[in-house]
Amino acid sequence: MPSSDGYIMNRGSDFVKVKAHYSGDMLITDLASTVTYTGLCEEVRVMCSLTWGQPITLKWIDDEGDPCTISSQMELEEAFRIYSRSRTSGLHLHVFPSIPAKPGMPCPGEDSEYR
Repeated sequence: MPSSDGYIMNRGSDFVKVKAHYSGDMLITDLASTVTYTGLCEEVRVMCSLTWGQPITLKWIDDEGDPCTISSQMELEEAFRIYSRSRTSGLHLHVFPSIPAKPGMPCPGEDSEYR
């Protein structure tokens, strides 16, 4: 559950290893477990050399292997909660420099991204 200021409560670890997949590359960083959704987006933009105005879509792979969109603080907290429970080698985050045509639709290029 988030604290009153919107930050993620510490779940026993100060950092989360994030493995960002973008344009055929995997970029790895450690983010504070208190990072906000806005902070995550800023970090991803820097890591992937994306401009500030470039729309992005962030998806992570859950413990069942399904891609899940992160588009809010609540969804980020859910991703961190599941990550902290399973403690895999890192939170796999797929970065797309676009947004889906409609909610629930894949991003351009996403259909072959997870294979």
